[in-house]
Amino acid sequence: MKRIAVQGIAGSFHEDAALKYFDEEIEVVECKSFTSVCEMIDKDKVEIAVMAIENSIAGSLLKNYQLIRDYHLRIIGEIYIHIQMNLMVSHGVKPKDIKEIYSHPIALQQSIEFIEKYYSNARLHEGMDTAASAKFISEEIPKDAAAIANLRSAKLYGLEVLETGIETNKKNYTRFLILSKHGNDTKDTNKASLCFEVGHFHGALARVLNTLAKNKINLTKIQSVPIIGKPKEYTFHVDIEWSNFENYDKAIHEILKGASSLSILGEYVRGELNIDNE
Repeated sequence: MKRIAVQGIAGSFHEDAALKYFDEEIEVVECKSFTSVCEMIDKDKVEIAVMAIENSIAGSLLKNYQLIRDYHLRIIGEIYIHIQMNLMVSHGVKPKDIKEIYSHPIALQQSIEFIEKYYSNARLHEGMDTAASAKFISEEIPKDAAAIANLRSAKLYGLEVLETGIETNKKNYTRFLILSKHGNDTKDTNKASLCFEVGHFHGALARVLNTLAKNKINLTKIQSVPIIGKPKEYTFHVDIEWSNFENYDKAIHEILKGASSLSILGEYVRGELNIDNE
């Protein structure tokens, strides 16, 4: 049975991603932080980890890019999870009773329009992940508080759901990476995540991007990440897709001539984005 490290506890969106990605029985290992997740792989305590890398509302998790590089991890897959936020309480708590709302900062941000409309005077408590917030409510049984989390958390922790789908953007999704110490065989892959640096001269980045275009490689994402200790210098993280592996291989060899510190973080099969995958 595979042991999969995730940030968060049972009922978290990370656990959702792990359960949906692996079509087999797995053991989910709970971690308090993304750093702990990476350490679990580094110390061979797990084979694989699942880590969020971007959300359609909150944007990219820049620290996680750095963690992947610092721990020399390889991306072996990805999955997109439709993120639906729900307001839940202990049994007997009514909407008019709610004066405190607990959840992860990003979950609160994703639900802020609903909160401001219906619970503008409620005190917001950040810091816990969504599942931990639901667990807290189930254990403490406050009579004036609610949690924002997914529906599976409500079921796991015996909470009553007052409102479903309270997120502002109904097409809200999070992209999760599947990480390991070892990469995939490149056969049958059609997507890669790269990082590189370029010189400080006119057109340096454009040369790399033009190389991708010339070789019919689709650029699906580009993200600049500041280099710690080097003001005004950046590492570029890009995601690319191809239909012909030879084109990809040729493009990589050409990019090596114009970019420095090129690293292939992983070659894998593209995940499909399906907003109705709940």
